[in-house]
Amino acid sequence: MRKTSSTNHFNETELAAICPMHNVMRVLGGRWKIALLYFIDQEHNRFSLLQKKMPFITTKMLSQQLKELEQDELVSRKVFPQIPPRVEYSLTKKGKSLLPVLEDLYNWGEKYVPKKLAKVTEK
Repeated sequence: MRKTSSTNHFNETELAAICPMHNVMRVLGGRWKIALLYFIDQEHNRFSLLQKKMPFITTKMLSQQLKELEQDELVSRKVFPQIPPRVEYSLTKKGKSLLPVLEDLYNWGEKYVPKKLAKVTEK
């Protein structure tokens, strides 16, 4: 949490008021969030399944990113009362509404990013 009296907080608030995309980047800005949304949509919706699909993410980071997605109402969390506890994640209506946008970003990346990377590696 940032201090509400800090210059950084003021700048973020002003930028968010001017450009709604700033808030989108804040919500999706975690390194793993877009991949998590994709995997949850593909029915890899339990914590252990997500860990298997993303072996390089730490347990702490996975938990943190899922909590942030839940706080931003993109993911819902359902706890089943059993032993051992079982938790499943699913995309909310708001989270599902992001899928076409993410697909467009993917297509843009496929079209333009490899060309850019090729130029960088040639130097």
